Amino acid sequence: MPTSTPAPPTPATEGPAVHAAYLSAPLRDLDAWTRYFRDAPIPVLASTSRAIEALRADEDNVDASMLAAVIEADPLMTLKLLAHVASKRRPGTFTETESVTTSLVMTGISPFFRSFGVQPTIEDWLHDQPQALEGLRTLLHRCERAAHFALGFAVHRGDTDVGVIRLAAFLYDFAELLMWCHAPTLQLYMAQAQRADPTLRTATVQRGVLNIELDDLRQTLMKMWHLPELLVRISDNRHADQAIVRNVVLAVRLARHTMHGWDNPALPDDIEDIAKLLNSVPRATLAFVHKIDHAI
Repeated sequence: MPTSTPAPPTPATEGPAVHAAYLSAPLRDLDAWTRYFRDAPIPVLASTSRAIEALRADEDNVDASMLAAVIEADPLMTLKLLAHVASKRRPGTFTETESVTTSLVMTGISPFFRSFGVQPTIEDWLHDQPQALEGLRTLLHRCERAAHFALGFAVHRGDTDVGVIRLAAFLYDFAELLMWCHAPTLQLYMAQAQRADPTLRTATVQRGVLNIELDDLRQTLMKMWHLPELLVRISDNRHADQAIVRNVVLAVRLARHTMHGWDNPALPDDIEDIAKLLNSVPRATLAFVHKIDHAI
């Protein structure tokens, strides 16, 4: 692990970068991947970049809720903001701040615009990788669905940490989003391998192709960027004995298994586990998750 203070994901201060140097071979281990992403630029959705620029042009009339509505719709922009806010804290201090709105209030509107210039976009970044761009867009949709499921479960349970539970599910696959941006050929290879053999476990494919599991990279990067402790903890599937963590993990699982319909063979196990989380029965739980899905 690097011993120097890590930089947060780089806020763009000039025009968007349109040339990307992709990794075509895996790095050696988790430390090597962590060092790489410590300084790697992170593009965001073109719609996010455009919306930020529209608000910048009317800065005097912009408030935190207006900016939050743009940022919290994009997991990579959300990640950049949370890491940026964490980088401004004094060493040794911690915060329970997990919301985008609260982070913007702490930062201030004008300082936000000064720190975050025109953002490089995913669409420009992957302009010569159409299959990877489609894979990334599919994953973004899955992130949104996971967030909706997690929110629905948390509200049903009467959890007091609804906002951070939703955020944890939304950001859960950010390491895979980064891989689509920076190692698209490796991501495509893994996707093709799993299509050829649906029984292949995701973690097994990742270890074979990337030399790591993306769950481990997610946790390492979140800790390196000093993201809020509660957010880091409930994003760690190794603590799935805790209901708040199961809420996140099961929402992500359900979103993954239902991306292409509701006939995935893993779905009955998902529904049974969700029923236990919600203190319900499988049939009622299936109806409940269908209701959430129809509202997305």
